[in-house]
Amino acid sequence: MISLGVNAGRILARWGLHEKLWGVARLSEELHIHDYLGGLVHVQQMPMPVFGAFSYSGHRATIHEILLEHAKSLGIEIRMGHQAVEYWEDEANRKAYVKIQTGETFDADVIVAADGVKSLARKFVIGHHDNPKPSGYAIYRAWFEAEECGVTTDPLTDFMSIHGNQLHAWIGKDMHFMAISVLEGKSVCWLITHKDDAPVDGNWSSPGKIEDVLDIVKDWDPRCAAIVSKAPSCIDWKLLIHDPLPTWVSKSGRVVLSGDAAHPFLPTSVQGASQAIEDGPVLAVALSLAGKDNVPLGTRTWESIRYQRVRDAQMMGVATRDKWHGAKPGDTGESFELPMPEWLLALDVEADAYTTYDGVARSIVEDGYRRPSLFEEEPTEQVKETQ
Repeated sequence: MISLGVNAGRILARWGLHEKLWGVARLSEELHIHDYLGGLVHVQQMPMPVFGAFSYSGHRATIHEILLEHAKSLGIEIRMGHQAVEYWEDEANRKAYVKIQTGETFDADVIVAADGVKSLARKFVIGHHDNPKPSGYAIYRAWFEAEECGVTTDPLTDFMSIHGNQLHAWIGKDMHFMAISVLEGKSVCWLITHKDDAPVDGNWSSPGKIEDVLDIVKDWDPRCAAIVSKAPSCIDWKLLIHDPLPTWVSKSGRVVLSGDAAHPFLPTSVQGASQAIEDGPVLAVALSLAGKDNVPLGTRTWESIRYQRVRDAQMMGVATRDKWHGAKPGDTGESFELPMPEWLLALDVEADAYTTYDGVARSIVEDGYRRPSLFEEEPTEQVKETQ
């Protein structure tokens, strides 16, 4: 499953995709939060729309297909199965370059490397390898059809289907388990975030074993094991983290990192995909206002607008994980709700970019570009901009 918050939903609706997404990616408007023994902690109301927009959550492939078809409808050429092997830039010619595994080379005024958590472009942009680190947690995931997998006939699991879309979380013992049904209860997804200190050998995703998941929840609310057991298979995904990168923009400002390549998120943020979506229109506004002759100013202004907002959203996910994993039987109250802060969800980032661009760009031109820094006392690289 992939989830897009209303901050991203606002953008997608502007692209004319609401009806297509709402039909296949609509969640329950209530989140039932339980302690790990099954006691009800809280029921969080999540009516839609909120802040004038909708969220969308559904099967990853279905949402990808909608976005792919939209891109094609705009006349954008899509090439599948081509692996990037090298990036470079030539400021004298005002170009950036990428080579693919066939040896073919492409050039552009700017290259947006949205090449994921295993990003090749990251080394070029920051100048060194920055391998992700284990977070100490992993996540098991499964997706399956309710009726054919017996969900509708088991009294411990039928609530996930017979009442339409459902959204449930069980929290505590340094774990959390989520069970979600969509398409009016016809499809079920579950995921469990749990402790995992095993070393990462490069294979961050692999087939999981249902029996291993059942062992994790053996002392939990029996509904958890019953839901887990219905899945024919699952994926074991290591949750890796990065320290915030020193920059998302290459030295000459013509190769930029976007999405997970720049800022991977924990699942408890429910913002990883949303922040990747936000990157796009803000970058488009910045490049449009900077103009073709000032691409580096545009990309550096984009980074300055985005960097702190993304970091704040990342830390929200850490706080939610720690709160949920520390829950004890008998805990109750709205303090366990998934956060839905106005600063995050209500902001129209595209409109905001038009509003803030001039001031941020002017500061870079007058005072010099400063790479974002993890610590204020650390020296930062400065680059003077010209107009």
